[in-house]
Amino acid sequence: MREDSPIEGLRSPESQGVQKQIGLLTPALILHGYTRGIFPMAINRGGDIGWFSPDPRAIIPLEHFHVPHALGRVLRKQLFEIKIDTCFSEVIEACAKREDTWINREIIESYTRLHQLGYAHSVEAWRERKLAGGLYGIAVGGAFFGESMFHRERDASKIALVALVQHLRERKFALLDTQWLTPHLQQFGGIEISRNHYLRLLRGAVELPRKFV
Repeated sequence: MREDSPIEGLRSPESQGVQKQIGLLTPALILHGYTRGIFPMAINRGGDIGWFSPDPRAIIPLEHFHVPHALGRVLRKQLFEIKIDTCFSEVIEACAKREDTWINREIIESYTRLHQLGYAHSVEAWRERKLAGGLYGIAVGGAFFGESMFHRERDASKIALVALVQHLRERKFALLDTQWLTPHLQQFGGIEISRNHYLRLLRGAVELPRKFV
């Protein structure tokens, strides 16, 4: 779950367990991938889709989530209103609006369909009735797979992340997957674990009877 392109900085497709395909993504195929530790991303401007399974894998342990001191001051000011699933399409479109992006039209359409089916969700930070930032991801059982974040105002995406973690804790989720570790996520307590360790956590989490909304 990143605000920049996850493609940047990959060591090699082979080291990430990537496989390439061309063709329509279906909701069933995407969900099947997530429950087995892999996820799709556009890998070039031609529309090819790569399936990734990073090793190591990044997660944010929900019990060890850390709010940086400066962000804590922003939270106390209550500058933003948090909403869930009120404008999923706008959130994913905003996440895709970068010069170098892995979110192509097929990804947008596929995840919008998953949202309509109740699996993809957005957490949004609003200010003065305008969308200031947010994130989106996939929920299966007690696992949430963070996909991407964006902000139009400073700290808006960070506030959305804090709200996501609070929501997952309240709903007794067990796993917050962030795919790759970045300095941005590390400041919140993000860590790297081996693929095998991740898969063990994943198997237990997706079997939990949890609902995101």
